[in-house]
Parts: sequence; C-alpha cells; structure tokens
Amino acid sequence: MSPDGADRSVPDDDPVVAVLAGTAPPGSHDHERPHPAPTPEEDADDLETAGAVAVLRRGIAATPELRTGLVLTAAFAVVTATGKLAVPVLVQQVLDRAVVGDAGYRPGLVAAACSGIAVLIVVLYAAGRATFLRLVRAAEASLLGLRVRTFAHVHDLSVAEHLDHRRGALVARVTSDIETLAQFTEWGAMAWIVDSVLIVTTLTVMAVYSWQLALVTIAVFLPILPVMRALQRRQLAAYDGVRTAVSGALSEVSEAVSGAAVIRAYGLEDRTRARLAGAVDAQYRAQMGAAKWFSLMFPIADLFGALALAAVVVTGAVNAEAWDLGFGEVVAFVFLVNLLLGPVAELTEILDQTQTAIAGWRKVLSVLATPVDVPEPEGGTTLPAGPLPVDVDGVSFRYRTGGAVLEDVTLHIPAGASVAIVGETGSGKTTLARLLCRLADPTEGVVRVGGLDLRTVAADSRRTAIRLVPQDGFLFDDTVYENVRLGRLGATREEVEAAFRALGLGAWLDDLPGGLDARVGERGGNLSVGERQLVALARAQMGDPGLLLLDEATSSIDPETERVLLDALDRLAEGRTVVSVAHRLSTAERADLVVVVDQGRIVEVGPHEALVAAGGRYAALYETWLGNTRAAT
Repeated sequence: MSPDGADRSVPDDDPVVAVLAGTAPPGSHDHERPHPAPTPEEDADDLETAGAVAVLRRGIAATPELRTGLVLTAAFAVVTATGKLAVPVLVQQVLDRAVVGDAGYRPGLVAAACSGIAVLIVVLYAAGRATFLRLVRAAEASLLGLRVRTFAHVHDLSVAEHLDHRRGALVARVTSDIETLAQFTEWGAMAWIVDSVLIVTTLTVMAVYSWQLALVTIAVFLPILPVMRALQRRQLAAYDGVRTAVSGALSEVSEAVSGAAVIRAYGLEDRTRARLAGAVDAQYRAQMGAAKWFSLMFPIADLFGALALAAVVVTGAVNAEAWDLGFGEVVAFVFLVNLLLGPVAELTEILDQTQTAIAGWRKVLSVLATPVDVPEPEGGTTLPAGPLPVDVDGVSFRYRTGGAVLEDVTLHIPAGASVAIVGETGSGKTTLARLLCRLADPTEGVVRVGGLDLRTVAADSRRTAIRLVPQDGFLFDDTVYENVRLGRLGATREEVEAAFRALGLGAWLDDLPGGLDARVGERGGNLSVGERQLVALARAQMGDPGLLLLDEATSSIDPETERVLLDALDRLAEGRTVVSVAHRLSTAERADLVVVVDQGRIVEVGPHEALVAAGGRYAALYETWLGNTRAAT
C-alpha cells in the first residue's frame, strides 16, 4: 500500500481529473456516439509515415484560419515578385537606349527611368508590407485557433488516454510544438510564394532575353533539386526527433518541479540532475543532428549560384556576337542571375524552417487525430434534481495498456444512500468511482445514474448533478473565491460565502487571512492539505449535486481538521447519494452500505456490522485496519 493509502488505478492528483469532474471549465465540444474508428495507434502510425506534403495538407486543413484571404495575399506576393523583375529590365533599357545605344547618352531618358525605378521600389515596399501584414494576421489567427482546438481536444480525452501520455509531452503539443509553426506561417509561407513566383518568372524573362543563356543557367542549377530532395528527407526525420526530444525534456522538467519537495526530502538531487542532464543532452544531440543537415544545405545555393554566374558571364562574353546579345542584355542577364540567387539561397533556409514546422505540425496533428473515446452526446438528456440512484450493470473496464481493472461489476445504489467502496490498493475501487462521473466509459456494460445511461446525459447536466471531490482537492493559482465559484460559474461572493457557512465552515473562512480573497497558490500550495479539501468541498456544494463522489477526502490531515472536515462532509451529504472510496475504514463504519472490491470484482456488499460478523474479506480488511490504528496510537 502506498504511504497515503491511495488506490493507484488512476492518479489522484491528475489535473485532468479535476477538470473533467466539473471543478474547472473543460473544453466544450459536442460529439456523436462513437462509431468504429481507427485506433490512436493507427492514426499515429499514419502520421508518422506520412510525407512532408501530406502533413502540410493535413495541417492546413486543420487550420482553416490560415486559408482566410489566401488568394489576395498570394496576389500581393505575385505583384511583389514580378515587380522585382522590372528593375533589371529597366537597367537593360537604360543601358541600350540611353547610354551605349546609337543615340548616345540621353540624360532625360536616364532621369525618367531612374524615377520610374524609384517609384517601383516604393510600390514594391508597399506591396511587400501589405503581404506580410496580411499573412501575419492569418498566421496568428491560425495559431490561436490551433492552440485552442488542441487544448480543448486534450481535455476531451479520457483519463485512460492521459495515462498513455506524459504530461510534459501534452504540454509540449500545446506550447512549443505549435510555436514552431509561428515563423513558418508568418514568414516562411510567404517566402515560399514570393520566391517560387520569382524563380519561375525570372527564368521566363531569362528565356526571353536569351534562351541559350537560360539553358546554361538551368543546367547549372538543375542538380540542386535531387540533392535538396535527399537532404530534405533526412532533415525532416531529424527534426521529428528534435520535437520528441523537446517533449522528453519538458516532461523531465515538469516532473522535477512538481516533485521538488520529495526530491529535497529524500536527497534525490543527484538522481534528478542526472535525469535532467540526460534529457537535455538528448535534445542537444537531436538539435545538432538536425543542424548537420542544415549546414549541408545552407551553402549549396551559394555554390551553384557562383557556378551559374561564372557560366553566364563566360558563355555570354564568348557568344555575345553569335547570339546577337547587346551589352545591356548581358548586364541584365547577370542581374537576373543575381536575382535568381536570392530566392534559391532563401529557399534552403526556408526548407530548414519548414522541416521544423512539419515536425511540430505532425506532433500536434497526432493529438488531434486521437479519437475522443468519451464523446458527449448531441442534445443529451438531463438528470433529475435531488438524490440520484446508481445502477452499474455488467461493467468491465481496462486501460489501453495493462490488463482488466474491472470485470463484470453489477451494483445498485439507492437514491440518498451513503456507500463506501473498500478494497486493497489496485483493486479497482477508484476506477469504479471514476466511471460513475464519466471520466471514462466502460469497456463493456453500462452505468446508469438517475435511471439514465451516463453516455446519453448532457455534459452540463452531468457536471452539475455529479460532483467528485478527489483525495487531493486540486486548486488553481487564484483566490479562494475564484476556485469555489468554478463549481457554478457566475456565482456571487454572497453565494460563495453562503456555501462555506452551509457546510459549517464560516468560522474557518473568517479566520483565513484574506478570506475569500486569499490566494491559494499553485495547486493550492499556500493552504494545508485539509484546507484545500475544505475549499474543494465548498466548490462541490456550489453545484447542489444529486450524486457526490468522495475519494477519501479525510486522508492525510490532522485530527482537528479532520473533525471540521467530517462535519462539513456530513452537511454536504444531506439529501444526496454519497459514494466514498474508503482507504480508512472509519469511513466505511459510518456508511449505510459497504461495497468490497477485490481484483476488479465486487466480492461483498452489505452494512458494516453484517460484513464484520460474516467473517469474510471485509472482516479481514477491517481487522487489519483496526490493528494498524491501535499500533499507530
């Protein structure tokens, strides 16, 4: 048994438990009843094997905001790209018609041409600025939408799904992985449009001036395509490894920060430092591996550009007369080669940035592709007011990894009854309680509350009528008032204070420095364990639930606080059905009915006195608990 006596079927301190139990506003999405769908493993495999273009296509489909005004933005980009080509054309016209032409030097034409070039540069600046601003607005809107959708989807996933992921990895999906898309969507996407148009139009103008020199230029640059393609594949794999390493590092950091007290108490600094160093080193090696491919790509454009420039100058000088090329045309062609060098060189850098974005997009899409296995019904039913009966009919449950946690469980709890679920650690009692508030759905069988299948009940009704108070009441870094009003958003200060006083906690609230305005700190760290539970009980009281689920709310607290807490629990339980996961059997002594769970099955049901007299499994547990209690005192 763990030090706090908790059932570890589901982590008691998991923040998602608090969110999905109605103690924090979850992402609100309606889903239809589940139909056969690809498993998460199949979706993940599909994304892992998908190429860059396929990931980009799926990513753009998942971010519709990015497509808003895309045609107009592309039009601005085309204007910017084609406008740049006018400069070498004007230079050629000035040289051939106003400097070295048959008419000799013509200052008026030179001045007019220079003025035209100046105006063109201003127009290009305005078009480029407009393009950039439009793309930034679309990019920021798309990142906001994608981040919100991913965050909401994470909270729509069941506890079983969360157990398959490290928290740091899920945090990385919503933060750093989406952040990798920022530069790409704000600059890289526009650069792809502008540079691609510029390359095509530049080659077209080259062909107009001299198809021979255009062929020379293309022949020099052509080998860059297979080289870039080969490097791109390796770079994409490298950046996918980078995103995985970043997730691992964030997970280690999150765990080290959350467990700081345990680390110091047990002298685990060296072990923790070694784990962090290993995760950071893995990220460093992944980053350096990706940088290796970028270091190969970056100078390629300069190398091929220099070769192309040399080939054009030499070929043009040797064949100018034979190909009927004027001086201005050769100079303009050199300008065009230089103009071509810019986008080709830039595309190598953009490709590196695109690979990073694709790797991040792939990770985010893998989360969005994970099916919601606890979908909310369309226009669900509403639970009745007052104490609710509970019927568990042939329920079995297993997490995605590991064996069965519950097997063929059948149980009836009358409305208004007080029931204690007991059993050894890992027996499945906490998992059973989680199913009663629909943190997960049964693998087989059905759970009915108030006569209704929980899968058909609307989320708002379920979260109001069924309240879970976990063993460690999760509090958000805000005031007592804000934490309690999460139990009913929109509640006034008077209503929150009334909830405390209804539970007999008015004196405690009056003695608390700051009262309702006292800040509880991160995860309620400014309060004791018992005080956090008092706030959690007041939060549950706000919803006036018909079914109250308690995961041993009185464990790990001092006797004086326990007395206050037990009194508050008695008041909270009045007129409600109460199901308590009992780690300490003093809770079972006070219950109307005791349910004994052993290895995922219900083995005994009955009143406390009757089960003790029967001499069965419960009697053995009770005798052990009594012995431990006497030894402790």
